[in-house]
Amino acid sequence: MRLADFILSDMESILAQWEAFAGTLLPAAANMRSRALRDHAQQILEAVAKDLSTSQTSEAQFEKSIGQAPKLAGASETAAQTHALLRARGGFDINQLAAEYRALRASVLRLWMDECQPDAPHPDDVIRFNEAIDQAISESIGFFSAQVDQARNLLLGMLGHDMRSPLQTIQTTASYLAALNAGEKVSVAASRLIRSGARMQALLDDMLDFNRTRLGLGINVVPTEGDLARQVADELDLVRAVHPDRQLELDVVGDCHGVWDGRRLQQLLGNLVLNAIKYGDPDAPVHVSLRGEAAEVILEVKNSGAAIERSTLDQIFDPLQRGPNHRDRNVDSSLGLGLYIAREIAKAHGGGIDARSDEAETVFIVRLPRRQ
Repeated sequence: MRLADFILSDMESILAQWEAFAGTLLPAAANMRSRALRDHAQQILEAVAKDLSTSQTSEAQFEKSIGQAPKLAGASETAAQTHALLRARGGFDINQLAAEYRALRASVLRLWMDECQPDAPHPDDVIRFNEAIDQAISESIGFFSAQVDQARNLLLGMLGHDMRSPLQTIQTTASYLAALNAGEKVSVAASRLIRSGARMQALLDDMLDFNRTRLGLGINVVPTEGDLARQVADELDLVRAVHPDRQLELDVVGDCHGVWDGRRLQQLLGNLVLNAIKYGDPDAPVHVSLRGEAAEVILEVKNSGAAIERSTLDQIFDPLQRGPNHRDRNVDSSLGLGLYIAREIAKAHGGGIDARSDEAETVFIVRLPRRQ
């Protein structure tokens, strides 16, 4: 008997073995009934049987082997994708999802080979069956991973949002205590709370911005007419107050007026300057320059210090990346999102950011159109 015919004729015995194995995947399957355990198994098997009965070119065979089989016209999701979605929502992990297919492959082939005795099973059916199961695994794992990523990002976004309210209460209370003039000990403690609260606020803001980009929403900007030179100068004054031992220089050439979100560009500049302070030569100045051109303004942040290796420079704007020597420096902890968020802010303004580094200096170059 050919494998496609066997799958359709012995569907119930195959599904019974699927259900029995799925029931062992604890704790997710502990309270699931038969229908939920079987889920889309029958539709997956029917799709496999249909594939086995369809002629296939060598090109189509190769596409399927790498998980790129064509989708059915008008179908938003395959049975394997829907199965993965429901398993993710049901609390299964990705290893359990893959184990279901591994068990299905073994049980179908074993039952079919027993049925074929004493004749030998058709070898082409075995090859085609394995290809179809691999395709289903690829579809399931891709959908499962996307669902888990989205759920995690939504959770982190809600967590960051809900933490803002108690944090603001702490900061407000600390500011009130600092203003009471209740003695040096109280003032010092209040100042420590204010600094720690500001640091937590910055981390939360980074996390929320990161989640917006991962959810496809991008960095939120509210562009208005403004002078970037003044906004840059104001931000540098704030950084100087936090790092009075570091020398920060600013050069402005040309007209720097345009339409952009000043607060976001100050955030971008702050991230670049703090990065230069962390990883640059502590005895050398950090140099910031603004150059107004016809259609855009170019912002550069330069620092002296060890050159960044090419391999590190290629991924320096990736999220959750930090300098290779960050543990050797007496710097504040971070999420490794500063340069990533700087790039996303530049993109949100229709611009871009690049970096170069050699033995003389490391330079970050931001190009910002005057109008989006």
